[in-house]
Amino acid sequence: MKATTLLSQPLTETLVEHPYIEDFMTSFGLVIKPDSNSLQHYLDHLDPDALEDLGISSEQLRQSLDSFLAGMLALSDPMDKVESLTIVGGVDKSGKAENLQLTLKPGEVICIVGPTGSGKSRLLADIEWVAQGDTPTKRKILINDQVPDSKWRFSTEHKLVAQLSQNMNFVMDLSAEEFIRMHAESRLVTDPEAKVAQILLQANELAGETFAPDTPVTSLSGGQSRALMIADMAILSKSPIALIDEIENAGIDRKKALELLVQEEKIILMATHDPILALMGDRRVVIKNGGIEKIIESSEAERKNLVTLEALDNKLLALRNRIRTGDTLENL
Repeated sequence: MKATTLLSQPLTETLVEHPYIEDFMTSFGLVIKPDSNSLQHYLDHLDPDALEDLGISSEQLRQSLDSFLAGMLALSDPMDKVESLTIVGGVDKSGKAENLQLTLKPGEVICIVGPTGSGKSRLLADIEWVAQGDTPTKRKILINDQVPDSKWRFSTEHKLVAQLSQNMNFVMDLSAEEFIRMHAESRLVTDPEAKVAQILLQANELAGETFAPDTPVTSLSGGQSRALMIADMAILSKSPIALIDEIENAGIDRKKALELLVQEEKIILMATHDPILALMGDRRVVIKNGGIEKIIESSEAERKNLVTLEALDNKLLALRNRIRTGDTLENL
């Protein structure tokens, strides 16, 4: 929606859809009269003497309102749909050409594997910055098979990648519910209370140990924090790509976490050393010497091995739970 449309539509409708406008006027000491036909009508009939007493002219007020509306509408308007993201190969650290073109689709899980220092972070940075041959790897990133609009590179409101790192530290003195509500309201989502409840429910399904809505975020365990942020990323984040770094160390239900992100139609990039997660992915991007060495499609034989690996993992999980609850391992 454009600001000009918002100014001309019925005022009651405008205030319901955009309640922040009333807060804006209140910050200047103004009260919106309910009998105004539109926001434009209200602005046209403001008393110049009253504005002078408030220390602002009608022109200054209009300029401030225009800037405010432009920012808020940019935040609330949905971003362009990402149907595909393509990585056009560049070069590795030795200058050897990658000679590849990799296209990613929403709902796919792509695992990034390779030794420490191999260049996994550089690949992510190229995607996040929407590289156009202007990074050390010389890679190019296409969106929907085209050179992307500059907003994907420079706009703070159009972040291509939502990233969840291994280390998380909360410094806000807020409860989990207050923290998520603040994020929901900043995103201007409809029915924020329902979104908050949904995120808390999903987070508790992912966490090894549940937590109450009024639990301070600073008191959450590492696993609980990651569970909360994964649920938040899936449900509230507008970024079409989600990157999770070593989810296997998060202490959460990794399979449910992936399923949640996939059902939200995000492209998932997952740096991992976990063979189970690697086999859960649709493809594996193998990084070596700063370049993409090869791309492995998950085969049927690997899928069969995944069943065996999951059975072993479940057995280990059961043993961990016995230790956690004070049991012994004398009888295995």
